[in-house]
Amino acid sequence: MTYLFNDPAAFATDAVAGLAAAHPDHVAVVHGGVVRATETPKGQPALVIGGGSGHYPAFAGWVGPGMGHGAPCGNVFASPSTSQVYSVARNAENGGGVILGFGNYAGDVLHFGGAAEKLRAEGIDVRIVKVSDDIVSNTPENHRDRRGIAGDLPVFKIAGAAIEAGADLDEAERIAVKANDATRSFGVAFDGPTLPGAEDALFHVEDGQMGVGLGIHGEPGVRDEPIGTADEIATLLVEGVLAEQPERVEGGYQGRAAVLVNGLGTVKYEELFIVYAKVAELLEAAGITPVRPEVGELITSLDMAGVSLTLVFLDEELEQHWLAPVDTPAFHRGAMPQVDRPRRTEFWQAGADETPASSEESREVAQQIAGVLDLFESVCVREEAELGRIDAIAGDGDHGQGMAYGTKGAAAAAKAALEAGAGARTLLVRAGDAWSESAGGTSGALWGAALIAAASIFDDQAGSEPRNIVDAIDAGIDAIQRLGGAQVGDKTMVDAAAPFRTTMAETFTGDNAAKAILAGASVAREAADATADITAALGRSRVLGEKSIGTPDPGAISFSILMKELGQHLS
Repeated sequence: MTYLFNDPAAFATDAVAGLAAAHPDHVAVVHGGVVRATETPKGQPALVIGGGSGHYPAFAGWVGPGMGHGAPCGNVFASPSTSQVYSVARNAENGGGVILGFGNYAGDVLHFGGAAEKLRAEGIDVRIVKVSDDIVSNTPENHRDRRGIAGDLPVFKIAGAAIEAGADLDEAERIAVKANDATRSFGVAFDGPTLPGAEDALFHVEDGQMGVGLGIHGEPGVRDEPIGTADEIATLLVEGVLAEQPERVEGGYQGRAAVLVNGLGTVKYEELFIVYAKVAELLEAAGITPVRPEVGELITSLDMAGVSLTLVFLDEELEQHWLAPVDTPAFHRGAMPQVDRPRRTEFWQAGADETPASSEESREVAQQIAGVLDLFESVCVREEAELGRIDAIAGDGDHGQGMAYGTKGAAAAAKAALEAGAGARTLLVRAGDAWSESAGGTSGALWGAALIAAASIFDDQAGSEPRNIVDAIDAGIDAIQRLGGAQVGDKTMVDAAAPFRTTMAETFTGDNAAKAILAGASVAREAADATADITAALGRSRVLGEKSIGTPDPGAISFSILMKELGQHLS
C-alpha cells in the first residue's frame, strides 16, 4: 500500500512540492510540474519530458543540466493536462523551440499534442518524441506504435546530452528518435501497485505466478506464467529483448549496449543485482558489451512488484551521449562543464498574459461564440445522464460528466474573456484551454484542441462571415482526427465527425452555414447511431470487445447532438 499521503487527490502536487524543496538548486515548481532552477540558455532547445506521477524518478527527477529542462506532472498514472504541459513548456522555452517527450500512451499523446498545437499557434517550433520501447505491446515492424516504459530514461538522457553538446532542434529531434528506435524493454510483475488511499492493488497475480509483459500504469502482464528463479527470469528477459537485436554493421551497432535493470517499486536493489549478474553473463555469451549499466529503481509504478530489462543498441553517436555527464535530482553522472547558469528569476503564469487588443467587430463575434458555448453547456447538462448511461455500457461511464464539466468550464472562460475585452480568437483559445482542463480525459483533450484549432480561423482585429463558421468547424474536426488518430470505423467521435464534415462542405454555398451544419448534423446522427453495430478499435471501450456491440459510441452521439443544436441556434 501507499502509506504516506494527506489528501489522496493532492498526492502528486504534494510530492512535486517536496521534491522542489529538497532540490532547490535543480528544480522550481510551476503550474503543472517543474522546470530547471536555472534559465534555459538563450536559443537552446528545451527538452520537456513528462507523464503521470507515481513513477519517480520519472519524470521530475530527471530535470537538470544534461537531461530535461522541465517536466509536467499529471496525477497518479494520469497524463498531465494540456494546460500543464503548455505551462511547463512556456517556462522552459527560451527561443530554441521545444521537444515534448513522453511515453506512447493515448492520454499523453492527446494532451502533449494539444499543448503542441497551442505553442505552434504562438510561433514556437515544437517537435514530439514518443518513447515506444515495450516489446510486448506491438510487433517489431510497428516499434514506434508500442508503449513506453523504462526506455524513457535512456532516450531522454541521450537527447538531453545532445542538446547540452550544442544540438539544435532538428538535430536533437533526430537523435532522440534514433535513440528510441534503438531501445527495447521487457518486464514481469509479481503484484500490482496500490493508489494512494485505495484499499487494494490495481491487480494481483496469483501465488506462484508472474505477469509477463507489465506496463507502468498498473497494467498487468499480457500473460501469466509460473514464477521462476532470478536466473530464469533474467534469461526470459534477455532472450525476449535480444530477439530484436539489430544486425552489426560498419559504422553502426557493433555489439555494445546500454543496459538497465529496473525495479518497479517493491523489488529491491539486492534482488536486482542478482538479476543483473545473470543478465551480464548472458550478454557476454551473446557477444554484447554492457556500457555503463544502471541497476536500481529507474522508473517505478508506486509499490508495484516487478522488474524490467532495457537495452539500447548503441552506435558511436548514441554511446557518446549515453556516457555524457548529467546532473539531476535523481540521475547523476560525471562532472558537468563549468558554465554560467543564471538562476531563474521570472516565471510564466497562467493568466499572466495580457488580453490582446481587439476590434469592436471581433468582440461582437466573440459575444456570439460565447452564446454558443452557453448553449453547449445547457445541452450537455440536459444530456449528461443519458450520455453517462451509454458510456457505462460502451466505455467507462464518465462521458456525460466530462462533457458537462468541459462545457461549463469553457462557457465560464468565455464569459471571463468577454469581460477582459477579448476578441474571437483569444476567447476560443481560452475556452479551449478551460474545456480540456475542466473535463479531463480523452474527450476533454479533443474538444479543447478543437476549439483552439478553430481559433486560428478568427482574428482579434476582424469580424466574421459565414465561411469562417464552416472553416472553424472544419479546423476543429481536423484537430480531433489528427490528435486522436482515429479513423471511421474505430467507434469514436470521428465516426460522426467525418461524415458531418463531408456533408457540411458539400452543402455549403457561401452564405448558408446554418443549413449546411444542420445537414451535416443529420448525417452525423445516423452515423453515430450506426456505431452500435461496430466493435470498438480505439479508446477505453476497445477492451470490451464484443460487449460494446449494440450500444452507440457516446462521443459520436454527443458530437451529433451539439452540431444539431448549433445549426438550430444559427438558424
